[in-house]
Amino acid sequence: MADSEKDHGHHHEESFIRKYVFSTDHKVIGIQYGITSLLFLLFGFVLMMMMRWQLAYPGEPMPLIGWMFGESTMPDGVMLPEFYNQLGAMHGTIMVFLGIVPLAVGAFGNYVVPLQIGAPDMAFPKLNMASYWVFFLGGVTMLISFWVPGGAAKAGWTSYPPLANIETTGQTMWLIGMIFLITSSLLGAVNFITTIIQLRAPGLTFMRMPFFVWAQLVTSFLLLLAFPPLEAAGVLQLMDRVADTSFFMPTGLVVSGEVMNLSGGGSPLLWQHLFWFLAHPEVYVLILPAMGIVGEIIANNTRKPLWGYKSLVYSVIFLGFMSFIVWAHHMYITGMGTAISTFFQLTTMIISIPSVIILSALFLSLWGGSIRFTTPMLFALGFLPMFGIGGLTGLPLGLAPPDIHLHDTYYVIGHFHYVVAPGTIIAMFAGIYYWYPKATGRKMSDMLGKVHFWGTIITMNGIFMPMFIQGMAGVSRRLYDGGQLYDLAEPVLHWNEFMSISAWLLGLFQLPFIWNFFYSIKKGEKVDDNVWEATTLEWTATTSPPLGHGNFEVLPQVYRGPYEYSVPGAASDFIPQNDPEEHQSVAEEA
Repeated sequence: MADSEKDHGHHHEESFIRKYVFSTDHKVIGIQYGITSLLFLLFGFVLMMMMRWQLAYPGEPMPLIGWMFGESTMPDGVMLPEFYNQLGAMHGTIMVFLGIVPLAVGAFGNYVVPLQIGAPDMAFPKLNMASYWVFFLGGVTMLISFWVPGGAAKAGWTSYPPLANIETTGQTMWLIGMIFLITSSLLGAVNFITTIIQLRAPGLTFMRMPFFVWAQLVTSFLLLLAFPPLEAAGVLQLMDRVADTSFFMPTGLVVSGEVMNLSGGGSPLLWQHLFWFLAHPEVYVLILPAMGIVGEIIANNTRKPLWGYKSLVYSVIFLGFMSFIVWAHHMYITGMGTAISTFFQLTTMIISIPSVIILSALFLSLWGGSIRFTTPMLFALGFLPMFGIGGLTGLPLGLAPPDIHLHDTYYVIGHFHYVVAPGTIIAMFAGIYYWYPKATGRKMSDMLGKVHFWGTIITMNGIFMPMFIQGMAGVSRRLYDGGQLYDLAEPVLHWNEFMSISAWLLGLFQLPFIWNFFYSIKKGEKVDDNVWEATTLEWTATTSPPLGHGNFEVLPQVYRGPYEYSVPGAASDFIPQNDPEEHQSVAEEA
């Protein structure tokens, strides 16, 4: 009787809620992260398109959706400055913390890393589930703030005090949401580090790991070490708001002509140090997974190993280390002194070196390759020059003298967005098209994918390239009217309409992707388990879609490095990592 009960318990089917909502399977959690973060990205993008209307046609009623927001924010459909500030703060927060990071780490990391290293699951499956639901709660908390009295946060995505400390209730909800999001990232980071170090398949040494796994490992260390200072700072700022402390509130603060009644003695600059200590490594949290995705796709579609694999690995490790000692290049105009400015200028120039090595290695990987221009490859190729532009335009901002003139102008917006929009988001699209057959067993339409690529890359440049022109003319960011009140902005104001039309066209070109993504789940072309003829374990050691919880019928054994393409004398142009029969790689023989 006891045995039959055991057998019955063993074969008991999980309920829908247990299997798909509160799942502990890393693949389901990865898909949950992916769908949720893409929805957040879409919402954040809509906020940006509304801002672009106000910048192109300041003071004119917004068509179509202006009536939805009520008289308190948009009387007669015309956007008030306070509402514009809400859109700006929430657009930045949503795109970075609710969109790109959970997509890059939560979605791609969760789904792909255990499969690539031959692990049956993440090291801590329940912690993994908790990380998603804490992230979800944080996102919902932030979005609800649009409907509280006074609206959402208005103090920018950086939440600088003292303004952030005297803002309305939405700022409190922003801080609570941020604490949730940071907790989620910390849970995920511990899980990834443990999984990659402890659960690799037999034979998968560190120098046989795919470059994508290395990128996720370094990213996890950045999250683990950089987020706690901001979580502490978030709690302190929350105390300033709800418990009348003054960690970041200076003495003698005058608001609306009256001296604020508070104890004072706090330092607004302390917040900036704590915030940027996280937010500069955060840039690499965005970009390293993107580089990992691009590396996988380039190796696969050039049919040759990544050029300088070890130099790529050492570069991402060094990049991760250096990202912790450059944060104050965001703060040159705070009066911190020339000696410390010089230190941060030096470290900023040094950190550009590993980025150049990585980009150069990816470019050199193309040399002599028999390139397949698949949809993922187009997006991967698009990433290279776009990230290059983002990096090069950052160099003047890393030096104090030019930064004095460029700080807080549209030049900064252009630089940052080239790194994260035509850079990172383009790489995320590449990853979606590349691993979609892994998750569904079906391929997305190539024709629609190519329409999506060309429309996206052209319109993104139409949005962000003119920002450098406006920034060098001295147009400040966060201007509700786009600079109409300033004579210096007049020669470059006409670019506002051009950038806004580009933004709306960019929105239009996402429709083929959205259709393609959902239509292909059921109707896409059915493909082989290893549709791209790849060498890494996720394609060769399990089916597409992968087996249920556990991933592999037999634990894979790894015999070689990750990119054994076009090996002289081999029977085919790719040798899977888990194939014991084929020739050993030329590198190993050497």
